[in-house]
Amino acid sequence: MNTSTPWIAGAAAAGVLAAAGFGLYRLGQSHAEPPAAPAVSMPASAPAAQAQEEGDEAAERHIKAGLKAGDVDPATGRKILYYHDPMVPGNRFDKPGKSPFMDMMLVPVYADAGADEGTVAVSPRVQQNLGLRTAEVVEGALSPQVSAVGSIAYNEREQAVLQARAAGYVERLHVRATLDPVRKGQPLAELYVPEWVAAQEEFLAVRRMRGSELAPLVDGARQRMRQAGMGDEQIRLVEATGRTHPRITLTAPLGGVVVELAAREGMAVMPGTTLFRINGVGTVWANAEVPESQAALLRPGAAVRAGSPALLGSRFEGRVQAIVPEVAPGTRTLKARVELDNPGGRLVPGMFVTMQFADAKPAKALLVPTEAVIRTGKRALVMVAEDNGRFRPAEVELGLESGGRSEVRRGLSAGQRVVVSSQFLIDSEASLRGLEARLGAGDAK
Repeated sequence: MNTSTPWIAGAAAAGVLAAAGFGLYRLGQSHAEPPAAPAVSMPASAPAAQAQEEGDEAAERHIKAGLKAGDVDPATGRKILYYHDPMVPGNRFDKPGKSPFMDMMLVPVYADAGADEGTVAVSPRVQQNLGLRTAEVVEGALSPQVSAVGSIAYNEREQAVLQARAAGYVERLHVRATLDPVRKGQPLAELYVPEWVAAQEEFLAVRRMRGSELAPLVDGARQRMRQAGMGDEQIRLVEATGRTHPRITLTAPLGGVVVELAAREGMAVMPGTTLFRINGVGTVWANAEVPESQAALLRPGAAVRAGSPALLGSRFEGRVQAIVPEVAPGTRTLKARVELDNPGGRLVPGMFVTMQFADAKPAKALLVPTEAVIRTGKRALVMVAEDNGRFRPAEVELGLESGGRSEVRRGLSAGQRVVVSSQFLIDSEASLRGLEARLGAGDAK
């Protein structure tokens, strides 16, 4: 009996099963995967590939002809500026050859006829796609508009202090609380001064004496009354009535409010004791917190218009009185002291106000939209629009900025046009072409 027959039959069965399993696997794969999409060429890369092919052909032609930077290409009639790798445009080479960075040839860069080397050309179609807008450089006057907030305080230049001129007693008070309003000439307190009695009686006794040479004695008695603290009005009262007047009524020297009251009825006072402190309210101070960067736009005497949320619809006029030479370290602000007219005394200390500073500068200057300025951190630039769709970066020196416009002190001339949108996209185009005048080139050095 042949023992190999079962092994042959088993192998044949296993082969049949394997073939059936592979067929089922291929059938399932064909149902699960979608048909492969046909390859589609990207039209955006076609110009780049074509430009690279033309650059390779030009480089090979230059190698055969022995051309280098500075020569004129006989095929194009243009001067060769240098050679570069379009993928690494910052490096320049004087001769054609293989790129040390990529597996490609160095591409020649030509000097375009009538065009500056530091410009980049953007076609009208690309300008439209980018939404590129330009604005004209104009000449005009720029008036800085500075806004600030602050709080109201008393005008310290409208302040009066009443002190006792002699030792005495407060017999009566007409004002009994701080912040009470007072009028000019209003009685404040009545004082009794015992020391005045002796001085006044001496004066009256000298006047009663008869003689032709008593004038020096009368003047001496009058001076002793002044030394005792009596004013001219009190002395005239003694002369007119011929009686002693040891009491005096203190009156308000100006209208306002009593900000300090140190007198009380029955208290004894000594010479130099402060009894009242009065502040006028006809004008007040507004201490404006001005940002440090805008402090140069202010000057003493500048006109100010203020308003307060507590007095809706009311406007108060004033002027900058002084700029305090100190910067707050926490807020980096300077304090501008503004004197505001206060009709009716409606502005009171501590009230919050907003202020608008307006100081017209009649001097003419070149103005550009602020959005056209690109600040790189170390300098300011604008993209100048030239003829034939070319753009050139220009470094400028800026001055004042107000109302969406910036003053240009150097770098532009009237009538030029600057780009106010898509500046950074133009810079990207310039960097891909290896231009020297990139917006960030000056900062990288």
